[in-house]
Amino acid sequence: MTRELAVPQLSLVVLIGVSGAGKSTFGRAHFRPTEVISSDFCRGLVADDENDQAATPAAFALLHHIVGVRLAAGRLTVVDATNVQPEARKQLVEVARAHDVLPVAIVLDVPDDVCVRRNAARPDRGFGADVVRRQRDQLRRGLKGLQREGFRTVHTMRGVDEIADVRITRTRLFNDLRHEHGPFDVIGDIHGCRAELEKLLDDLGYAISRNADGRAIDAHHPDRRAVFVGDLVDRGPDTPGVLRLVMGMVAAGAAFCVPGNHENKLLRAMRGRNVQVTHGLAESLAQLAAETAEFRNDVETFLDGLISHYVFDDGELVVSHAGLVERYHGRASGRVREFCLYGQTTGETDEYGLPVRYPWAQEYRGRAMVLYGHTPVPSPEWINNTLCLDTGCVFGGRLTALRYPEREIVSVPAAEVYYAPARPFVANPDAATNAAVREPDVLDITDVTGSRVVETAYQKRIGVRAENAAAALEVMSRFAVDPRWLLYLPPTMSPVATSTRPDLLEHPDQAFEAFRTDGVDQVVCEEKHMGSRAVALVCRSAEVAADRFGATDGRVGEVWTRTGRAFFRPELSGQLVDRLRVAAETAGLFDELDTPWLLLDAELLPWSAKAEQLLRDQYAAVGAAARSALPAAVDVLSIAASAGLDVADLLERTRARATNAEAFSAAYRRYCWPVDGLDGVRVAPFQVLASETAAHHTRPHRWHLERADRLVTADPELVAPTRRVFVDTTDTDSVAAATEWWTQLTAAGGEGMVVKPAANLVRGPKGVVQPGLKVRGREYLRIIYGPDYTEPVNLDRLRARGLGHKRSLALREYALGLEGLDRVARGEPLWRVHQCVFGVLALESEPVDPRL
Repeated sequence: MTRELAVPQLSLVVLIGVSGAGKSTFGRAHFRPTEVISSDFCRGLVADDENDQAATPAAFALLHHIVGVRLAAGRLTVVDATNVQPEARKQLVEVARAHDVLPVAIVLDVPDDVCVRRNAARPDRGFGADVVRRQRDQLRRGLKGLQREGFRTVHTMRGVDEIADVRITRTRLFNDLRHEHGPFDVIGDIHGCRAELEKLLDDLGYAISRNADGRAIDAHHPDRRAVFVGDLVDRGPDTPGVLRLVMGMVAAGAAFCVPGNHENKLLRAMRGRNVQVTHGLAESLAQLAAETAEFRNDVETFLDGLISHYVFDDGELVVSHAGLVERYHGRASGRVREFCLYGQTTGETDEYGLPVRYPWAQEYRGRAMVLYGHTPVPSPEWINNTLCLDTGCVFGGRLTALRYPEREIVSVPAAEVYYAPARPFVANPDAATNAAVREPDVLDITDVTGSRVVETAYQKRIGVRAENAAAALEVMSRFAVDPRWLLYLPPTMSPVATSTRPDLLEHPDQAFEAFRTDGVDQVVCEEKHMGSRAVALVCRSAEVAADRFGATDGRVGEVWTRTGRAFFRPELSGQLVDRLRVAAETAGLFDELDTPWLLLDAELLPWSAKAEQLLRDQYAAVGAAARSALPAAVDVLSIAASAGLDVADLLERTRARATNAEAFSAAYRRYCWPVDGLDGVRVAPFQVLASETAAHHTRPHRWHLERADRLVTADPELVAPTRRVFVDTTDTDSVAAATEWWTQLTAAGGEGMVVKPAANLVRGPKGVVQPGLKVRGREYLRIIYGPDYTEPVNLDRLRARGLGHKRSLALREYALGLEGLDRVARGEPLWRVHQCVFGVLALESEPVDPRL
């Protein structure tokens, strides 16, 4: 009968046997070639001779290094060496422990004569039977002590036949529940608060079952399961009631549970260990003493069987009582369990005598979401894809759950303060709900410096490099508007893929095809105003501006650029915002949206209103120099040609350059006109970004443009309309009509258009779809790429422009912007909003061709 040998999927398998026992053959038969690391192979690598015994120390140093690299990567590894010496095995056990994996010993005990005969048949083995006998003596002396050496599992096979008739079964670690995909309701520290637990389960949709005495013994949800983060016991009024309910749910398959430090201490106390009866343990022991011996035995068995942490949903979710750094996810060792139960401390104590926790979550950059408890917080707060769900229910706070994968927080208030905390804790339920670690409008430089990861609902994790964050801080601290206004920065926008048409770099065909590919049938083509991107925050009154945004100068809002800078000096900016306020009031937008303020996305015209210095120094200077030098060069070359010199090609190129220079100057002049105060200034809004309690990116663009039209009607002198065409990308006539509209628009001097999903925010098979693709006209691109870009040789070179990074940047900035608006709508603190705002500005420092 075939014998099954269980081997954990992540483990270090050590083959043990004398030379000639068949270890290499066994390894090849039962493991992948890449999984087996042979001492002979390593000896060959370092000495070009697998039998050079002088190279053994270097070979084993290499072997240990390779084993460590594989284990760090989470790969099962098999060591093929004799491993009959205790010291050799000790080093391998230490490597396994260093990477928090289980060492497994597989012993091949083969008769001496078989091993001697096999070695004799190999010409590269020049040792005799005495070596085999010596190795066998070492093996037999160590067999009984393998588990004491640290091997968690020992499989011993005796004889050739037994070795030949085995099958390796790879088993999951107890903490490996990657095959469990949820959905889950992860519940924070309960501490004996049974009534609150029952209320929370009821709010989450669980049906609670009760025994004949009316006690809750199970809870079931038709579609979901609960996960408890530990600390079910101590301090609260009904530890047995909580245990009875949770144990019933776990036994019925309706829940999972990991242990907390309080369960660990309670178990030791129930087993008669010498523990300090503090921190609510006395209450648990007294309450359990009133229960039956059978129930106490069940509790002891339950607590003893709890696993340190769980990894769910293909590694996307980790639940541990005190959190868990990424290198410990799915690992098994004493120090992993220690971290899961107690977390990490600095070795110091605070003024209340409590250990100072090391802020591991601030440094966490792992892929998995980590949910935990242990240290009570007034309200849950996402930190680098981690969330603490202990909201101090037993201290009068709340009992909190997170619905996964929805990321929805559900909580119930504590009925009373059951236990006085050592460290002050906000007990009033309402105060607890709104409490924060600091005042919501207090900004801290550490929120936006260093390498950061911002969690969004649109792209899970967006990284910000330290050097880019420093650049953003430089801009913000020196040039930006008052940060209390600064709720949003607009994202960059990607151009369309390069056109295949011989005389064009960009064309609408590529925009329509891109959205068709993403499954977007309905799009809107919006006229692209050649101005500067502007964000306008408009309050209904100066009182609103003061109360909501802390304005002290009487202004009702602000208008800023893509980088957060003011367009105008404060007096003129105040006049502009007040005009927009009157227009919004006249248009009825404040009443319709029931809001005291509006955040608008717009273009501010003319381009010269913001970029006058750029125009003078860069564009006008280039145009003037070209228009001065090139006609003179044409005249000289014409004279030379008349004299019979061979300059025809040069003359033709110079004439083309002179024509291009005139076209270049004409192109940028279209977007410049004189302004005097607000006279000549136009604002072209195209989207209502947010209002007091709502972000509006789920509303279709038609809705936004209709509100913009009402602002145009209210103040046509200031507010410019945005012309548009709605297109069905699957209808050839609709696409042709939109293309003709773009052709006429650009032929008349327009910059081009932006093609957007008509529904606004759209998720495709690969995630969020690009919010817009710009299609710029042939003459406008002359401003961007230079007067001579239309020459065939230059167009051919530009067709190779890479757009991948630009598209990635556009999506990341878009996701950060939407997340920031969502945080505004939820009423989150300003510093939380600024994490997104700074993120957008920091990403702008990434090296991307600015012409795209």
